[in-house]
Amino acid sequence: MTTRRALDAWFAARGWKPFAFQREVWQAIAQGRSGLLHATTGAGKTYAVWLGALLAFATPAKPRDETQAASKKRKPAPPLTVLWLTPMRALAADTLRALQQALDGLAGDIAPWSAGARSGDTSAAERSAQNLRLPTVLVTTPESLSLMLARADAAEVLGSLRLVVVDEWHELLGNKRGVQVQLALARLRRWNAQLAVWGMSATLGNLQEAMRTLLGDASEGLLVQGEVPKKLVVDSLLPGRAERFPWGGHLGLTMLPQVIEEIAASGTTLVFTNTRSQAEIWYQAMLEARPEWAGRIALHHGSLDREVREWVELGLKKGELQAVVCTSSLDLGVDFLPVDRVLQVGSPKGVARLLQRAGRSGHAPGRPSRITLVPTHSIEMVEGAAARAAIAAGHIEARHSPEQPLDVLVQHLVTIALGGGFVPDALYDEVRSTAAYARLPRESWQWCLDFVSQGGASLAAYPDYRRAVPDAEGVWRVPDARLARRHRMNIGTIVSDASMAVQYLRGAKIGSVEESFVARMKPGDAFLFGGRMLELVRVHEMTAWVRKASGSRATVPRWNGGRMPLSSTLADAVVQQLALADEGRYESPEMQCVRPLLEIQQRWSALPTPQTLLAETLKTREGWHLFLYPFAGRPVHLGLANLIAWRVAQHQPRTFSIAFNDYGFELLSATEVDWPTLLPEVLRPGHDAQAQDAIAHHDERSALLHEVLASLNATELARRRFREIARVSGLIFQGYPGEKRSSKQLQASSSLFYEVFRKYDPANRLLQQAEAELLAQELEIGRLRASLDRIATQRLVLRALVRPTPFAFPLMVERFREKLSNENVADRIARMVEQLEKAAGGAVQVGDADPESTRDAVKDALVFGQERAPAANARAKPRRRRI
Repeated sequence: MTTRRALDAWFAARGWKPFAFQREVWQAIAQGRSGLLHATTGAGKTYAVWLGALLAFATPAKPRDETQAASKKRKPAPPLTVLWLTPMRALAADTLRALQQALDGLAGDIAPWSAGARSGDTSAAERSAQNLRLPTVLVTTPESLSLMLARADAAEVLGSLRLVVVDEWHELLGNKRGVQVQLALARLRRWNAQLAVWGMSATLGNLQEAMRTLLGDASEGLLVQGEVPKKLVVDSLLPGRAERFPWGGHLGLTMLPQVIEEIAASGTTLVFTNTRSQAEIWYQAMLEARPEWAGRIALHHGSLDREVREWVELGLKKGELQAVVCTSSLDLGVDFLPVDRVLQVGSPKGVARLLQRAGRSGHAPGRPSRITLVPTHSIEMVEGAAARAAIAAGHIEARHSPEQPLDVLVQHLVTIALGGGFVPDALYDEVRSTAAYARLPRESWQWCLDFVSQGGASLAAYPDYRRAVPDAEGVWRVPDARLARRHRMNIGTIVSDASMAVQYLRGAKIGSVEESFVARMKPGDAFLFGGRMLELVRVHEMTAWVRKASGSRATVPRWNGGRMPLSSTLADAVVQQLALADEGRYESPEMQCVRPLLEIQQRWSALPTPQTLLAETLKTREGWHLFLYPFAGRPVHLGLANLIAWRVAQHQPRTFSIAFNDYGFELLSATEVDWPTLLPEVLRPGHDAQAQDAIAHHDERSALLHEVLASLNATELARRRFREIARVSGLIFQGYPGEKRSSKQLQASSSLFYEVFRKYDPANRLLQQAEAELLAQELEIGRLRASLDRIATQRLVLRALVRPTPFAFPLMVERFREKLSNENVADRIARMVEQLEKAAGGAVQVGDADPESTRDAVKDALVFGQERAPAANARAKPRRRRI
């Protein structure tokens, strides 16, 4: 039987029929073409590419009598033929199971293929076996692929590849891990010019660019879009009534009874939160509300021990769990067929993320996917309506590759020097075949060569930084075995704060938390982790030893990296919903629920629209307030607030307090500011001589960069960014296994390098990269520039207020949180809400009872709201500064 007939029979036995897009991919792979497959989650992308590989590369099995005759001389499986890249180790294990299922189903009809996975979770025994011979199909991660490229026999081991599949390409495209993949693919294509490359994704808005980035300049790819009918339901779990004067997290756990009711009435449910802290809080609250659910609900996030996570994943697959509270650790395409419902606590902050999480339910062709949004803030109900409208319009966020990150390139040079060595001119052409480095100038390339050969001008005297040098034949290699071991231990671009293991005294490991959290604790302190109340006993050798604690007062670990700014796509959709409300059109259940808030905002001030920029001024006993609502996301508002404050200060030095959220920002001055006169002026570019000179030379981009850097403490922000660059580029050695260095040690090392370079090597390109990444990623300078361009076309609507509006109030609360304790903030918020409700012509809605219960409700909400903006993230805190 031919492979194709065997495949058709296997499909028919399961009652399946190939979709048209699957047949299209099979044919393209058979023709040796590369491309990008974009289809909804659960539509069958994996089988489209995998079965195409088997059709193209697997040989039919010999007839039975010939097989029996040759059984004593069974040939080994073919060499490595297909490499399957996934962004997560958990996804690697799940993908391997799916691939193996097809191999088992076709056993006897095709020549046997071997399959395996290689990641940080692979056992030592399996690694040793793979070092001798790799399987025919290998599922792995970008980091493990780079480690394989560092093998001296890399060309021999990987030269047999005929297909590389990059799963969840959208997850890698916009970051340095995606750049790592681009460089690795360029190397593989050098060994096999006919190598086929296929990417898979379900949530991309810029498909042609994404495909070009994946394939480089190697070939013209084929874009396949899988049009499979699939019902998607996006709805919201609405509160009994929307608070008319909300603040971040104010709904918090007040939605818990409704969430529990929905879980009880559904099959297996995933409850997504945006941070690990929120996941811990919600899991504990659900157990306290329904103790009989112990063992039937679970917690899953990236800081829990691998065995715990695998137990949860297995329980989901078997349908043994009623619900799992989780974070982005379960975002990607792990196949949990029993899941039929997804709840999203808080706004997903992006259309692509909402689609990704919705796809965890009904994860099979023909099954509907349903995601229900659980708002933690009244205005998040507008985001729910906006997300549904954006999906209906086909608006999904675009993702773009970083441009020329030299830290990744420096690491890659040492990797290739280990993997057989390189000749600079040939490798330069190879590197420039990638999208990330297509415009890499010769000067930057030479700087990278100098950096790996001697550490640059300031480190030439230190042998540890002679990591790659030319031999007598001009081939660059790593000259020292010790440096080779160090490099292999630090390959990768994932950078996070130093973590500390959490382990029971004389018991099992629970997971890990960031060292900075444990550093703030003392023995006897209690904290909530892994759904357990724990007491810190002692800290020893980067391990926090704990025991079970009793009582109810405990802190919750806070992790960096949890911030999720509102995407441009969703922000634009939100403003469109507000424009409809401005016309009196409340067309969805969410907008109907939030209508009382929006009507007060409209009555006391105005609603933003795409054509208008709303600004509000207010005089209180604290000073003169300006509230501005660009609806551009937290990072952009941080940059805009500092930029406008700096421009105002060009007229007269003054002190501002700054607060910001996803919808706008507040500037507060103790002295009077003539905002009606100044604001239109400071929204235009060019407020000092250097900026004006740049504008005169038609370089408004440089003018904006200068002003943004001048308005911030750019040196300290760039220093923070440099820490990551120093780790990726290999300047800092993070230690061998069992010798993990603390974050204080790593921070001190990176700070020392930063100061040395600034003083003795100011032209060091890693310093320039730190500044560029600060602007592009921390402050999102592209979105900031786009916001200013949009503002220039909008009509300014300036309203003088008598009291804070529903949009202004949450910004004031952000500032209170920075200055006051939770007790004092709760008192103040309760008092202000009472006053504002009376002015609006209604009763106090928070607590719905006496002032004491109102304050208690506010305190509970404040605890939840704080977890939405981790304190470890200095950028997320309101700040007061002299400008």
